[in-house]
Amino acid sequence: QVQLVESGGDSVQAGGSLRLSCSVSEDTWKKSFSLSWFRQTPENEREGVATIDGDGAWVYADSVKGRFTISKDKDKKILYLQMNSLKPEDSGMYYCAAGRMSAFRVFQFRDRLDEWGQGTLVTVSS
Repeated sequence: QVQLVESGGDSVQAGGSLRLSCSVSEDTWKKSFSLSWFRQTPENEREGVATIDGDGAWVYADSVKGRFTISKDKDKKILYLQMNSLKPEDSGMYYCAAGRMSAFRVFQFRDRLDEWGQGTLVTVSS
């Protein structure tokens, strides 16, 4: 059973916006303390973009602060990533991830996250 399913990736022009969604299974929602977005390109390793935890804490990568917003809908069990003022360097495969650590530890200890989605592709052209 797939626990995390991303959607919303698309090709957009620089300056545009996208909203990514991650549908989370009920089981994963219940046992996870943090939900996160990561991205990866063929040239770079997977990097943390944004994360939010059960205490309401959130962390953003410096490169997306002020442009991206992470949020979650607990009734629908969906994690969102609103991306504004997109830049070509925001292009990549975006992954949703779930884990039991606090938001402040997710980026550093991403290898300890419990579950990952299959990804959704974002392409930003200049």
